[in-house]
Amino acid sequence: MRARTAVLVAAAVPVTAAAAAAVLNAGHWKLHADRHRIHLTPVARRSCHDCRGAGGWWVDGPFPEMEACGCWSERRELRIRLLPVPARPDEPPF
Repeated sequence: MRARTAVLVAAAVPVTAAAAAAVLNAGHWKLHADRHRIHLTPVARRSCHDCRGAGGWWVDGPFPEMEACGCWSERRELRIRLLPVPARPDEPPF
């Protein structure tokens, strides 16, 4: 029974990882994960009619700056905290 469970888990992990990658790619999210957090950030859509995947455009004037497109800038970042970050030994705790 344990061998069958191990084989099923070993087969399910790559399928689950591939499905999660496809969903993140289709939803235009970038994933960063480590042992302390899972961080999802939105990315610009290549099919956007305003920015065409560049994420924004430059505004003319004496001080040119980039204006972010709404296809990604109006979406929230998602953070899931997993483990607390350890305190630095040379910094006070407060």
